[in-house]
Amino acid sequence: MDKNRLTPIAILMAALISGCSANISEKSQSTQAGDLQQPVKVAFMPDIHFHDVYATFEDGSFSGLPSSQNNSKATIRTMQAQMNSTRLFNENYFALLAALDDVVEKGIKYVALPGDFSDDGQPIHMRGLAKILDRYHEEHGLVFFAAPGNHDPVRPFSRPEGKSDFLGKDGAEQRLFSKGKNECNFDYTAEWTTVDIGNPLPTICTEEIKQWGYKEIMTILSSHGFTPQQDYIYFETPYSSDAARQNYQFETAKLEAEYSNRQYEICYEGTGGEYKQEGYTSCSIVPDTSYLVEPVEGLWLLAIDANVYKPQASTIGGESNPNQYDGSGNAGYNMMLTHKAHVVSWISDIVKAAKEKNKTLISFSHFPMTDFYNGASEEIEDIFGEGNFQLARNPESDTSKALASTGLNVHVGGHMHFNDTGVKTYNIDGKKHTLFNIQAPSLAAYVPAYKILNIQPDSKIEVETVIIEDVPRFDELFEHYETEYNYLMQENLNQTDSIWNKDILTSENYYELTDWHIRELTRLRFLPNEWPEDIRELLFKMNGEEMLILSLIDTNISLCELQNATGDDKNSCPSGDDKKLLTTFDHDWNTAKELAAKMANAKGIKLSDLSQWDGMTLATDFYRLRNADELAFRDIEKTRLHQYQLVSEALTNFKPNVYASVEDNLGDVKVGDVFKHRFGSLFYILERFATGEASDHFIIDTSKGTLTDLKNNINRNILK
Repeated sequence: MDKNRLTPIAILMAALISGCSANISEKSQSTQAGDLQQPVKVAFMPDIHFHDVYATFEDGSFSGLPSSQNNSKATIRTMQAQMNSTRLFNENYFALLAALDDVVEKGIKYVALPGDFSDDGQPIHMRGLAKILDRYHEEHGLVFFAAPGNHDPVRPFSRPEGKSDFLGKDGAEQRLFSKGKNECNFDYTAEWTTVDIGNPLPTICTEEIKQWGYKEIMTILSSHGFTPQQDYIYFETPYSSDAARQNYQFETAKLEAEYSNRQYEICYEGTGGEYKQEGYTSCSIVPDTSYLVEPVEGLWLLAIDANVYKPQASTIGGESNPNQYDGSGNAGYNMMLTHKAHVVSWISDIVKAAKEKNKTLISFSHFPMTDFYNGASEEIEDIFGEGNFQLARNPESDTSKALASTGLNVHVGGHMHFNDTGVKTYNIDGKKHTLFNIQAPSLAAYVPAYKILNIQPDSKIEVETVIIEDVPRFDELFEHYETEYNYLMQENLNQTDSIWNKDILTSENYYELTDWHIRELTRLRFLPNEWPEDIRELLFKMNGEEMLILSLIDTNISLCELQNATGDDKNSCPSGDDKKLLTTFDHDWNTAKELAAKMANAKGIKLSDLSQWDGMTLATDFYRLRNADELAFRDIEKTRLHQYQLVSEALTNFKPNVYASVEDNLGDVKVGDVFKHRFGSLFYILERFATGEASDHFIIDTSKGTLTDLKNNINRNILK
């Protein structure tokens, strides 16, 4: 396979370079390259989801909302949209500035952006992001290395798109779409136009809100990693020529890194080119931005473009057909192995070259390389169902093994907005391979933070997590949300429970705002959409004390019988002596309550203390721990962690009968078993979220394949 796809000029230059450098041996290359001489710090900030809150629509189509605190006009999404999304859209603008200021103050020079640096790659936001990166480079000397995520670009090529939930005049939603999308799907000759379809505000049709593809994004961020710069020591892509690799020259590297030279064939069934098999269909040529850069002597940063946009069946993709591709959000490395095999092969080559040349290699991309659920995926699937809870994004065990077999040691990923550390060790061909996947959190979600890797010359890497708590100007847009809230309350008098909580606007800092975000996201989206109805019903009706008692109850009474006796569900099963049944159940309940009190007292806990938290608190803590791992301990009382552990221990010995859910044959399911079956797995998952590898402050020794926790978090030990 011709991996280069070079222009005629590049081919000629490559041939000349090859002739001049034919006498350079591998050994001489190795001796010319130096080891890492001193520690280097690199900050990793995935999932910024940058939205320019003071963006200027160059066509004049949308002027934004006048702000009293400055002379600018706000171009923002609604708070209702933010509280139903896994990320903030607006305040993360200020969080990015605070994080970059923090990096400058710490004296860090290099900043990696592992994907989703934009929120769908719209021109108005990409211009704003480029302006900020350019400013911090020029004024503070920061050097950025970007790798794309599934939101930048959303598809390989530009396409019509837009948003229905910008905040408009008087608190109403403002719909903005580009030509060809929704109500803007018609021909018009003006630069922009409006369409009145009966909403409070006319829809604005503008190209400023379309989704850019690779070409446009690579162009506007070309100086921030995507193309070689004069001060880089080395740069290559999977499509670089062998001659250019043997005798590095900036001009050649720049030519070979052009957009037109970084293309590969992908088919519906798998990778094209030399990997293409008989019967492969729907093949097309798409871009790839993977690159290797040496910013300082001895350090190689491997930016992997792990986006896989699979062509849809029976179609031919391309710039003229930009919608004929699946999104990459659920593809990740599982599909990288099948549809981007040439990049995986290139990774192996890079690892081998790094060892030969004594380079310290750190890789990063948007997608995780190892399991981010700490081994609880089966239990998650059991409760939430196959394919739910973002399980499709979890790398399979064979995928992690294949990536470890390339020889990679350290990878920093994003995508999930999780703080987590994954460690996978495999024996492959008689050799031990350990892959460390550092899952960096998002600045746009709970907990807002970024990672610093302090890379040492002795194969050790200190990893530190920096929480962004106090963010200047974080509440600058709150006046607009006040207007929005009043409008929503007026328009939704009978559905106020579905509206965001106005107490959000009392947040004293950015961290508190993101905690409100995870709480409201749990209430408004996660619980209604992700949790089975039977668990939701149990959550909303019980407190912690009742949960512990149900974990220990031993009764022959079925849920159906109890519902029938209490009048909750008459005629659902054969009638009996309701009074006798209730008397029996009261006895069984009180017996379990006495046992629960003894069990709690043995742990220094009063049973009544568990009544201080309910199912909503449990669900919110569940998501806090899922997102933030040990960083969430600051927001969960130590006593409550002890109490969660107590309930978990009570559920440990339960062996459920085989049934899919409490809706199956309720007449045969005992009251206690209903709770134990569903909540046994739930508390196990909760415990797994809180007891994985250290994820706050730790040291990785790549030569030994070890991880050492530097924080020794007491709360983590509580749950073990």
